[in-house]
Amino acid sequence: MLFNVPQFVDIEDKIVGPFTAKQLLWMFGMAAVLLIVWNVFDQKTFWISSIPIVLLFLALAFYRPFGLPFIKFIFLTILFLIRPKVYVWQREVGPIRKNLVENLEKVSKKKKKTKKFETKKAKQIAQLMDKY
Repeated sequence: MLFNVPQFVDIEDKIVGPFTAKQLLWMFGMAAVLLIVWNVFDQKTFWISSIPIVLLFLALAFYRPFGLPFIKFIFLTILFLIRPKVYVWQREVGPIRKNLVENLEKVSKKKKKTKKFETKKAKQIAQLMDKY
């Protein structure tokens, strides 16, 4: 028996033209808010306040940061700001540890002195290796 496997399950259906149902609802919400603002304020205040309203609703409808809907991104941002932060314990540098770090720095400075390469010793080691 052959079964049809659904494809593109993660893509939302287009309702009107290129717009999905969620996008259309955000656009209708924007229109409703703009209608209310038009009736409440005078024309100059309406035009000034309509720009951030339109930008907010367009972002809610179309902008997807990190592949998430913008409303979910805002919700997660607020949760991040409200929730207590979890701090990972890191050992403090105490007096014993300071001495250890200072000693390691001294040793590393001493090791930085380069030794000259001696060809005689290299030939002797090579001969010893060839014998065995």
